[in-house]
Amino acid sequence: MTTAIHFGAGNIGRGFIGKLLADAGIHVTFADVNPQLVEALSSRHSYPVHIVGQEVRTDTVTGVDAIDSRRPELLELIANTDLITTAVGPTVLTLIARTLAEGLQRRFERGNTAPLNIIACENQVRGTTFLKGEVLKHLDARYLPELEQFVGFVDSAVDRIVPPSTDQSDPLAVTVETFSEWIVDQTQFRGPVPAIPGMELTDNLMAFVERKLFTLNTGHIITAYLGALAGYRTIGEAIADPAIRAQVKAAMQESGAVLIRRYGFDQAQHQAYIEKILGRFANPHLVDEIDRVGRQPIRKLGPEDRLIKPLLGTLEYGIDNANLLKGIAAAFCYRNDDDPQAVELQQRLATEGLKTALAHYTGLDAGSVVAEQIEQRYLALSH
Repeated sequence: MTTAIHFGAGNIGRGFIGKLLADAGIHVTFADVNPQLVEALSSRHSYPVHIVGQEVRTDTVTGVDAIDSRRPELLELIANTDLITTAVGPTVLTLIARTLAEGLQRRFERGNTAPLNIIACENQVRGTTFLKGEVLKHLDARYLPELEQFVGFVDSAVDRIVPPSTDQSDPLAVTVETFSEWIVDQTQFRGPVPAIPGMELTDNLMAFVERKLFTLNTGHIITAYLGALAGYRTIGEAIADPAIRAQVKAAMQESGAVLIRRYGFDQAQHQAYIEKILGRFANPHLVDEIDRVGRQPIRKLGPEDRLIKPLLGTLEYGIDNANLLKGIAAAFCYRNDDDPQAVELQQRLATEGLKTALAHYTGLDAGSVVAEQIEQRYLALSH
């Protein structure tokens, strides 16, 4: 039986990637540091997934195990497994890299030359390539030939909205939307590509990475920040506001124009993709809180992330960007005392002003025309 280790037993791990792997007949062992999740999964070997769309149904994922990712037994599993996936968040990839390196070293010492593929399923462009770089920092250089020959680091793009579960009766229950998309770079596998229904192969991954980043992620975050300014609590409430919906749609059309120029996407098909995403935001069965989507604004204002990267594309191609500029300005208005990044952002704004903070977090020139445009919108939104 094919085996997989999935790092991250949270909602995305259980409700998306772990479920797809288990549904494909792969034996999944979740690795996590949450003792309650590990204990529950280890004792029950199953969990419910509520899938909500036009219809609502519950699937039961079965035949799974779990292990505390700090336990040395995990290294033995890495030495023998067929597949490793992650859904831990970009910052945690750095933390698990040492464990992966130690497990791979044990694998090579044993002479295990069976192909192993590692797929980071994160909201990060080329996240698996980043993970490989972190693993290399900890791997004995003697094993580099084996790593290159037998281990595939496969980049992917993932898309599924997984809000906190509303099922309070079961700590393992997870709620997901019907829509899901997992696209992987078929050129990076070692050995046969595993047959996993729901995992799509492409030789042009960056087109799909940026399509998701510039559309789902851009629209989601602008909905959150405009919704927060309007006093809404959930994404559904915010997108039901006609003014916010119109601005979010216009921002996605601006970023979409970049994609059409860069990758040749069909304009009508991309417009349909935008409409589908707006419908996903409005799903009445998904209670997705604005503070879940809006958290970590500093990361989301990074030059390679969902606001600044599409903006840079509009500047490159001379495309209108008024609504993207407003979305960026709204990000600087975001306040959340429970989010350290939001607190830091507001502190820097208070001491340095918008243009200096903008340059610090986004890499945009504080003296540029675009910085002036963002500042004007920020002042209008914050007063």
